[in-house]
Amino acid sequence: MPGPLDGFKVIDLTTMVSGPLGTMILADQGADVIKVETPNGGDHTRQVATRRNGFSASFLNNNRNKRSIALNLKTPEGLEAVKRLVRDADVFIQNFRPGVIERLGLGYEVLRDLNPKLVYASISGFGFEGPFAQKPVFDPLIQCLSGLTTVQAGADEERPRLVRTILPDKLTGFAMAQAVCAALLARSRTGEGQHIRLSMLDAVLSFLWGSDMGGHTFVGDEMEKETAQSFIDLIYETKDGFISVAVMRHKEWCGLARAAGRPEWLDDPRFQDSEGLDRHKHARLELTQEALRERTAEDWIERLEAEGVPCAPVLTRREAIRHPQAAANGIVMENDHPVAGRLRQARPPAVFSATSPEHRFGAPPLGGHTREILAAAGYAAAEIEAMIENGSAAESNPRNEDAA
Repeated sequence: MPGPLDGFKVIDLTTMVSGPLGTMILADQGADVIKVETPNGGDHTRQVATRRNGFSASFLNNNRNKRSIALNLKTPEGLEAVKRLVRDADVFIQNFRPGVIERLGLGYEVLRDLNPKLVYASISGFGFEGPFAQKPVFDPLIQCLSGLTTVQAGADEERPRLVRTILPDKLTGFAMAQAVCAALLARSRTGEGQHIRLSMLDAVLSFLWGSDMGGHTFVGDEMEKETAQSFIDLIYETKDGFISVAVMRHKEWCGLARAAGRPEWLDDPRFQDSEGLDRHKHARLELTQEALRERTAEDWIERLEAEGVPCAPVLTRREAIRHPQAAANGIVMENDHPVAGRLRQARPPAVFSATSPEHRFGAPPLGGHTREILAAAGYAAAEIEAMIENGSAAESNPRNEDAA
């Protein structure tokens, strides 16, 4: 059965990760996503390391279930081709630096006149106005400007630390996909499209507010400085490795005391309720760490689980994707790509009971669908040939990605 977005057509002018991940979510859920790329190399992630047979892992993992058309947007013919694709599209998504898409002649007002029902989404790094709007952007810069690096540090006085994954990029991709679906739902009621504007900075600040901005929530009572909640993370050293133990409630503290053979913890006046556990967090975690060094990780997991204490082993990436729980969830899938070979990837996280997303095809070669997409847009074979000959469009040999 087709995915829940079957029948929706998306024109994707995004590159790198935030936009392509968001459009891949739509593609995985059934949308026909047409990736518009420059003939001169295409999406930058095609060229990065970790490659096989001309395909990079980054490109494969952010662009499956899409079709690729290579168009030179610096030519009138290339621009006209995009406009023809937009006429019957449902969604148009771009992540050029603010102002560039308007200079190209593909701004919202232009495309809205062609297709009033179009949902048009623009992604920026820092925002669309303001002192940083025109600055080049990469994920670490957003982590720094948003305060995320000081959240990772634990306190304002500590050395800022990056999250060791491109969280702002990926978070923006998920936020964009959700916003597009919301706009399509609104269109089903009003019959009209709209312009969605989303910045990576806004996505991260909004994300942080759910758990990390309590000291700035009450107007007039803001914290001057953030202090560390604890000098110990909730990852503990055992006799032979590391585990995570999360004691948030008093009943879990009692379970930990029993598992650790520390009955005196139950009588300690500092730890008689959840408020005391939080107020005396440093002492509590120090006691926990001292106790957990006495046994192996496996032994502790068994003891803690028996007492209903939340815990988990600390796994490497290799171990995580092979863990029995990941296997039970079926989150890791394998498929054959016609060029890159056998691939291991994560399926979309949401599971639909009636309209399950499906793996239809792998990430496309650059310009691998140029002819069929132009033909479907009404171009005659001779017109397509002329566009390829004059450089306004291109197609590539799917087995020669490196040369392309």
